[in-house]
Amino acid sequence: MSSDRVSAMDTSATAPQALGAGRGVSAWLDRHSSKVFILPAVIVILAFSIFPLIVSAYLSLTRFRLAPGGFELRWAGFRNFDRLLFGSEQYHFLGTFGAVGWFGWIVMLGGAALIIWWLVRYWISGRARVVGTIGRLITATVAFGIIVLATVTLSDGGAFGSLMVTLFYITVGCSIQFAIALGLALLCAKPIRGRSFFRVVFFMPLMVTPVGIAYMFRMLADMSKGPLEPIWSLFGFADVAWANDAWAARMVVVIGDSWQWIAFIFIVMLAALESQPRDQIEAAQLDGAGPWQVFRDVTWPTIVPVAATVMLIRVIEAFKIIDLPNVLTNGGPGIATESMTLHAFFAWRTQDLGGSAAIGYMLLFVAVVICVSFFNLVVQRQKARFT
Repeated sequence: MSSDRVSAMDTSATAPQALGAGRGVSAWLDRHSSKVFILPAVIVILAFSIFPLIVSAYLSLTRFRLAPGGFELRWAGFRNFDRLLFGSEQYHFLGTFGAVGWFGWIVMLGGAALIIWWLVRYWISGRARVVGTIGRLITATVAFGIIVLATVTLSDGGAFGSLMVTLFYITVGCSIQFAIALGLALLCAKPIRGRSFFRVVFFMPLMVTPVGIAYMFRMLADMSKGPLEPIWSLFGFADVAWANDAWAARMVVVIGDSWQWIAFIFIVMLAALESQPRDQIEAAQLDGAGPWQVFRDVTWPTIVPVAATVMLIRVIEAFKIIDLPNVLTNGGPGIATESMTLHAFFAWRTQDLGGSAAIGYMLLFVAVVICVSFFNLVVQRQKARFT
């Protein structure tokens, strides 16, 4: 009987402790349920993101070669990066440097002066921080490097490499796409007949695969056998070989890329326009403001945070352009339309895995610096200014 009493007393003593522990776990799960439920998805995404980064980082420091029974990787250090920046692949990545004239020197000195003025203005503003200073120095260094590279490759005897071609697609292409998409959104936001039909039509290009768009524009741009050949002949363009001219080929790629991505910017900007308060616009119209004044003083300040965000997303996507230049021109003439992603693909196809990985990491560095700078200096500032 005494042992039974002792065991009963132990059970009665441990039961509240176990109950309290169970309640503690339940309370902890209740407090952190959102994190617990999303944790498996985060782990999977990180695994599929971090593992390729680690493997490609190792590949970028090695040389791949076939060997009996398989392959081998030889440690090469930073030789792959050295080839891209200073060696045999410099013309392919950075481009061919021409003789800089007096106008080029003025552009470089003017760019340097603007960058220095921007840094000094930040330091004397009283808002300077260590992290902000380091970030701005990195941004200033990359910006000045791009200015110098653009100047020497646009000079006499110079030619673009894959880095400048990619930046050309981003600056020119994204600017054209935003301007046209904003105009279409402003048009469809007005009470016009058939605007629902036009909304669907303008959004349709986004549903087509990039490869399909590339083949479609390859047929449309065929001056001799394409479906628009009678029109080209009527205007005297039947004998124009646009694929043999570097700038014409780049513009055809930009046109095809714009046709696809205008739809994305259009639908986002249309949503931003339709969500702005109508009373502000009506008040401005009652005060006698014209359409341009209403847009400049009322509409644009309202939609600029959305515009900055959608352009950040578009710039990130533009860094990955590969299908259009590959199908339209195969990177030609020469390497005139070859983006960095296509450059890495060609290197991988020739089994230069180390060089391909090095190009990928150069692309990662440039994209991160530009996109982070754009986010901190444009997106965040516009959101803080108009919210």
